[in-house]
Amino acid sequence: MRQLYTKPLAPRARELRNNQTPAERKLWFEFLRGHEVRFQRQVPLQGYILDFYAPSLKLCIEMDGRTHDSSAAQAYDAERTRVLEAAGITLMRFSNAEVMGEFEAVCTAIEATRAARPPC
Repeated sequence: MRQLYTKPLAPRARELRNNQTPAERKLWFEFLRGHEVRFQRQVPLQGYILDFYAPSLKLCIEMDGRTHDSSAAQAYDAERTRVLEAAGITLMRFSNAEVMGEFEAVCTAIEATRAARPPC
């Protein structure tokens, strides 16, 4: 992971960890924080800050709010996905609304992906 780490983004990542959205807070404190697989919050990799990342699985979970709805944001997200997948990282995307309204389904989807991925 060291070769993928983007140190200049570390201060911004720390700031984001301290100011999580309600959906990020819910997913972290109610599911990922105590998960058997170690997840990290706001990890700077490949020039991006990943919302949640499990290094042992190379699994990234992204939370998308309304700012991701514009065509420019969707193009940025597509490029980000391309770069991260080229580095061998699998991305899962959920909207904030999905986490807040369909929490169990989101957790089930994460578990299914985790179970299908052997540790790296």
